[in-house]
Amino acid sequence: MADNTFMLEVVTPEDILLKEEIQFLVVPGSEGELGILKNHAPIVASLKIGVLKYKMPDETVQKVAVSGGFMEVIDNVARVLAETAEHGASVDVLRAKAARERAEKRLAQRVEGINNERAKLALQRAIARIKAAS
Repeated sequence: MADNTFMLEVVTPEDILLKEEIQFLVVPGSEGELGILKNHAPIVASLKIGVLKYKMPDETVQKVAVSGGFMEVIDNVARVLAETAEHGASVDVLRAKAARERAEKRLAQRVEGINNERAKLALQRAIARIKAAS
């Protein structure tokens, strides 16, 4: 590894989505965004639905939409254990926008029998996917 990089792993129940050497990481922590650099103190944090951003050694910034989970940092390895994760470049933006519109419509209708919490989570996931794609 270069002297200012550390390893990032993003793992879902289905797959190891990402294993890269990076310079900087920002995750959507449950209490706010967390920034991680090389030699960060050991930490375990819960994640909320949002966008994980990281800087590659070539200075490009990549994004991944995550829908909750946990992150641990130990010995210059940051592991993100996410319920779901999707590279921003892989997001089907039209599908994500349609999901956002459906969720917004459900929340606006306030019809009995619709699970508002589920609609709110669907809206948050759609927004995260759209942000990761931009």
